[in-house]
Amino acid sequence: MDEYNRFVDWDKMDITVQSQDAKELTCTEFQDLKQLARQGYWAKNHSLRAKVYHKLISNIPCRTVTPDANVYRDIVVKIVGKRSSSSLPLPEFVDNSLVPTYCLNAEGIGAVRKIILCIANQFPDISFCPALPSVIALLLHYSKDEAECFEQVCRILACNDPSKRLIDQTFLAFESSCMTFGDLVNKYCQAAHKLMVAVSEDVLEVYSDWQRWLFGELPMVYIARVFDVFLVEGYKVLYRVALALLKFFHKVRAGQPLESDSVQQDIRAFVRDIAKSVTPERLLEKAFAIRLFSRKEIQLLQMANEKALQQKGITVKQKRQNVHLAVHAENFKSEIVSVKEMRDIWSWIPERFALCQPLLLFTTLEHGCSLSRFYSHSEGHEPTLLLIKTTAKEVCGAYLSTDWSERRRGGNKLSFFGTGECFVFRLQPEVERYEWVIIKHPELATAGSEPENHTSPASSTLSSSSAPSDPSDRLSPFLSARHFNLPSKTASMFMAGSSECIIIGGGDGQALYLDADLNHGRTSHCNTFNNQPLCSESFQISVLEVWGFRD
Repeated sequence: MDEYNRFVDWDKMDITVQSQDAKELTCTEFQDLKQLARQGYWAKNHSLRAKVYHKLISNIPCRTVTPDANVYRDIVVKIVGKRSSSSLPLPEFVDNSLVPTYCLNAEGIGAVRKIILCIANQFPDISFCPALPSVIALLLHYSKDEAECFEQVCRILACNDPSKRLIDQTFLAFESSCMTFGDLVNKYCQAAHKLMVAVSEDVLEVYSDWQRWLFGELPMVYIARVFDVFLVEGYKVLYRVALALLKFFHKVRAGQPLESDSVQQDIRAFVRDIAKSVTPERLLEKAFAIRLFSRKEIQLLQMANEKALQQKGITVKQKRQNVHLAVHAENFKSEIVSVKEMRDIWSWIPERFALCQPLLLFTTLEHGCSLSRFYSHSEGHEPTLLLIKTTAKEVCGAYLSTDWSERRRGGNKLSFFGTGECFVFRLQPEVERYEWVIIKHPELATAGSEPENHTSPASSTLSSSSAPSDPSDRLSPFLSARHFNLPSKTASMFMAGSSECIIIGGGDGQALYLDADLNHGRTSHCNTFNNQPLCSESFQISVLEVWGFRD
């Protein structure tokens, strides 16, 4: 045994971590650490992992005054007193019913509660941190005593590097992370997302469990491997692994009936018993095979979700607004889609807007077939939803992220704009959502420059139809640079409008064109991904509606 065995029940621990030869970790470069963490270099030696954890956590930049081991020794007796550890009440910011024990012995299980209470005393600004018990329980396996574990957890909580997000400590941060995870599932796990929508009344509630899958349900050997990489690479790793878990759940359980009354419970059970299906190595391999957005793009999405929650006053824990409340049968009426179909569309849109209710802005049945009226009723609203029903009873549409007033930036010329959150979809004859192919203009290659005019619809259509066959090459920013006053090396435009036509371009090779009279339209389709066309190549419009989002 080694000096890090005080809190470990070795009868529960993986026997291989006791038998491996001791190793040393001499590298300090990020890329080397990243590779070793992913390979599990220190996973098979208990003592080495403890030393690596200590080294990595010691290097976390922290606030000037961060509680250390001596602080713990000073306060623990005053806070805990003579009370039994098992009877200690936990603070409200953790879930009392979910305190993992992993491979801890009785002393270790009691130490988790003591450390949580002392952290609550030293971090009064923490208001919601359900991952904390799991992190403490895990680190106790690799700590010499309670005070050392306390100090390591405090350093993680006190990290003051704005680019290095570690653990959510407020409900606002936690909730926005759930919304961000939902957005990522919507893009990277579409088959699983489709299943969630089909079997769950509130898909957002399912995704709100994503941190619990990791910090609660995942077995010790798995969460330890995840934590190895997390300490090196940061928060993005958690998204990757949660996405991989959902992909495996869909692969293993697709086509099978639910084992319980709730898909939420089924996913939890699957994660608890994941050893029956997937090894830790295979889980990480799957996680890192996902071509996820960059850390910066994910941060922008997280910021946007936080802003949406703040604007709605959702900063403390409360009942989550679900799709059934947002699209209420009594208040919703469309000549194109049913309530159920609108709820399906609502499950595709970015999470921060799924909090809103649909608001009808324009319909050809009431406002006539005038493009100028279309613009006048749609401008000032961001985002909007376009729905079209053809005379052949086809139904298609588009989620448009940007205000149509942006078209004026091009003067009288056709101007392209929009962001990577746009998408097109088909509801009839069958449901299909199309991911975006980036629309690039050669003149936008200058780093840090914002486009002034984009005048060639032909060039944009050509770029769309000649898209690469690898879906990972189609990644585009969720948010436009203008939303955050950030420069962009490349620009991605998905909408175009003039007094003569509207172009919505590019989803999986799909492009939609509407004429000025709003009576006729056509589509272009690239068979690169073997998708069915959005609708007929040339069609007549029966009804067109534009919907906004009401708080």
